[in-house]
Amino acid sequence: MVKQTIQIFARVKPTVRKQPQGIYSIDEDEKLTPSLEIILPRDLADGFVNNKRESYRFKFQRIFDQDAKQETIFENIAKPVAESVLAGYNGTIFAYGQTGSGKTFTITGGAERYSDRGIIPRTLSYIFEQLQKDSSKIYTTHISYLEIYNECGYDLLDPRHEASSLEDLPKVTVLEDPDQNIHLKNLSLHQATTEEEALNLLFLGDTNRMIAETPMNQASTRSHCIFTIHLSSKEPGSATVRHAKLHLVDLAGSERVAKTGVGGQILTEAKYINLSLHYLEQVIIALSEKHRSHIPYRNSVMTSVLRDSLGGNCMTTMIATLSLEKRNIEESISTCRFAQRVALIKNEAVLNEEIDPRLMIIRLQKEIQELKDELAIVTGERRTEMLTEAELLQLEKLVTSFLEDQDPESKLEVGADMRKIHHCFHYLKKLLNDKIHGMSRASSEVRGQDCQEPLQEEEYKKLRDILQQRDNEINILVNMLKKEKKKAQDALRFSSTDRGELRRPCGSPSPLGNPDSPRTLPPSAPTQATQDSSPSQYRSGFLHRKTGMREEMSLGRQEAFEIFKRDHADSVTIEDNKQMLKQRFSEAKALGESINEARSKIGRLKEEITQRHVQQVALGVSENIPVPSVPDLLEEKLRSQLEEEKRSYKSMFTRLKALKVEIEHLQLLMGKAKVKLQKEFEDWWAEEATSLQVSSPAVNSSSHMKPAPQILESQHERPQLLPNKSGVYTRKILPSPGPLLPGGEQNGPSNPLEDSIRERPVSSVPLTGDSQTDSDILAFIKARQSILQRTG
Repeated sequence: MVKQTIQIFARVKPTVRKQPQGIYSIDEDEKLTPSLEIILPRDLADGFVNNKRESYRFKFQRIFDQDAKQETIFENIAKPVAESVLAGYNGTIFAYGQTGSGKTFTITGGAERYSDRGIIPRTLSYIFEQLQKDSSKIYTTHISYLEIYNECGYDLLDPRHEASSLEDLPKVTVLEDPDQNIHLKNLSLHQATTEEEALNLLFLGDTNRMIAETPMNQASTRSHCIFTIHLSSKEPGSATVRHAKLHLVDLAGSERVAKTGVGGQILTEAKYINLSLHYLEQVIIALSEKHRSHIPYRNSVMTSVLRDSLGGNCMTTMIATLSLEKRNIEESISTCRFAQRVALIKNEAVLNEEIDPRLMIIRLQKEIQELKDELAIVTGERRTEMLTEAELLQLEKLVTSFLEDQDPESKLEVGADMRKIHHCFHYLKKLLNDKIHGMSRASSEVRGQDCQEPLQEEEYKKLRDILQQRDNEINILVNMLKKEKKKAQDALRFSSTDRGELRRPCGSPSPLGNPDSPRTLPPSAPTQATQDSSPSQYRSGFLHRKTGMREEMSLGRQEAFEIFKRDHADSVTIEDNKQMLKQRFSEAKALGESINEARSKIGRLKEEITQRHVQQVALGVSENIPVPSVPDLLEEKLRSQLEEEKRSYKSMFTRLKALKVEIEHLQLLMGKAKVKLQKEFEDWWAEEATSLQVSSPAVNSSSHMKPAPQILESQHERPQLLPNKSGVYTRKILPSPGPLLPGGEQNGPSNPLEDSIRERPVSSVPLTGDSQTDSDILAFIKARQSILQRTG
């Protein structure tokens, strides 16, 4: 329990230049309590004696003069109250003063600058910052915003507030329970998990407030507003919950109707405001008198809501806002007198802790069950009702955890209920039987696994066969490459030494190895042509999706694509465009840096010209010299530099725009070239794969894996590049000449089998039947042949 009087502070509003300022002084001696002295000069009353007081002195906890900042107000007034709310105590901060003295600016703040934030937004920021730092407790925050207008309460956070008139909205009523606790009906509570959500609620409520223009203030609040922060905290695993609430009250300003001369609706509002403030003062006076038995809280809605804040369980702070202009001196003195009476009230703030009702219910239910179990054991009464499914499941979990616990002193506590004890024994018996059956089932599974071993052996054998098949394919390809290289070297050697011996008369038939001789179709050519007439059935097995990326190609196909791209007619154009694009990118980057540098130079030059103007004006004011109409030489130089930088900036910017158009055009050309290259490669690959697949069945039918030796010998052929219809060079394999005798004849007769496969585009390699594998093998062969042709 914390016993303390209500803390009072004074804040002086800066005076308007047009209005004469009253006479006051602030005495802030460290040893004494700060005091404010207001001097009211006596007026001559036509020769009559004037015995009015001339000096008024009031004491406050602290007095903030006209130059006080909003941050200083928060640090000295609101921050201690917010810290007590976080500790679990109730708190209240309210501002009191006449209309136009700065109450709303102090509580809510101004909307023009961020530094003008008032107590409410700064308190929200501080509270949520502390909640994020403290991870030892679980916090819950709720916000409510009450408006008391013409002695009727309204919820400012009601979503119907903007669309409906004030008379159609439900009114907030005050209810009191037997313990004299106040409850507000029709006042909504909104949960705020972050500072942003809380500030949005504050801004929503401020837009719904009643504001009008009066002679004393251009935007005067015509209602009392109470912004309340409800905070609850709880430690994990604890049954104790702390509740605290912080009232931030912005009272409407008091004003003299005769002095302001208002009328109509504003006059009615002024009557209700002055009446509610009068009831507030009555409550303050009654609380300051020691022997007073009745406190008139129920006279107004505001005093009923603030019952705890005034003489109750709350740590309360009051801010007296003063407008010390000559015309407002009397109202300021009245405000200070009210603050002195408020300072006499003593509050007793108590830590608001309570037991969580849900945990209390669980604890009492457990205690009742234990008492019932003990009673059943003592009386020997047996229960006949069945246990629920949840209870049975809970017992089984207890038994399982008991069996898994390695502590020898652990106990299985299920209470004194014999039904639960019997069920635990039945469950233990079931677990034991399941374990025995599980062991027998495991042995039968071992036997079953022995039966499944032949199936696994078959899979292993199949995998070994596939692996052996791949090894054979690799060996075939390596041997073919070696023989192709050897044949090419022999052909070059014989052609260089025996060039004269290879020539024959024009009428004689050309030798078998002469590549310039006309070729005759082999006997199998008609059947092969008929097979080539319908290649669509093989096309789908070799083609990848048109939208596929390079990562989806196999290694052989990637290598073939690289060779195809290198030999393509557009490869040089693509490389040139790529280099040009890189050059344009680097040029655009350099231009961008130059443009940024020119922009910064322009800004600096403008700032120097402005400073030069300010210096000239200041010099003219200080020395009373008229400002020269003609700019000086330094300013002329700066302006010429500025114009030059602007011209440079415009030219560079124009060049950058042209570069951007050129880069976009180059990117478009690159994209089209890549699409064209990919499409032509897909067409060439499909055509080659289809022709190879059609020519392979004759060999595959004789031997699936091992080709005949004579066929392998006849596969020593020489690749040659031939242009196809699309203009892309494809490789056609031509036979290499055999060893020649000194007389110019070939060694041995021609082989019919060799003649039958001469015109095939690729060596008759045994295919596996898998389209992907066959494509890899054929692409690998074609790539190697292309390399040999370029090197040989």
